[in-house]
Amino acid sequence: MSKKTMKILGMCGSLRSDSHNSKLLKFSLERLSSRVKHCEHFIANLNLPLFNEDIENSKGIPPKVYKLAKNIKDSHAIFISTPEYNKNLSGVLKNALDWTSRVKPQPWKGKPIIMLSAASGQSGGERAQYSLRQCLIPFDPVLFFAPEITVPDASNAFDEDNAPKSKIIIEKIDRQLSNLKPYLI
Repeated sequence: MSKKTMKILGMCGSLRSDSHNSKLLKFSLERLSSRVKHCEHFIANLNLPLFNEDIENSKGIPPKVYKLAKNIKDSHAIFISTPEYNKNLSGVLKNALDWTSRVKPQPWKGKPIIMLSAASGQSGGERAQYSLRQCLIPFDPVLFFAPEITVPDASNAFDEDNAPKSKIIIEKIDRQLSNLKPYLI
């Protein structure tokens, strides 16, 4: 009997391909895949049209949104990395949450979620994570609160291989990965 492959979805709140949050997300997903057998990861496309009920009412929910919702539903766990824009999560991420809230049945329910953030300030995106938690609560996922994975001074926080330079941040990622393991059995 073969073991079922665990699918892990990554979502990055920045659309910029070389964003600090994209680096943090990819590093964390690759670290999990290297430690958990039968685990594969992929990153969702959050380049969606702006949420507008007129679009939903006239054309229906866009196919890209249904694809994202299916990716969420089919995943065993989700990693979300958010930049901090004006002391909040990014509009890209909020837009994805708003659209997927319209899909029934709700794909987020019971999904284990690890939150990450990288930002230029000293808090490393702490406020963005807080606002993300507030946005996720109505979906009834399983949120991992500690340790918070926040990367301050993000433009100087990654090495030439796009790995965090800080051993403390890597240790926090490893602790969150350990927290997630019971959900991947």
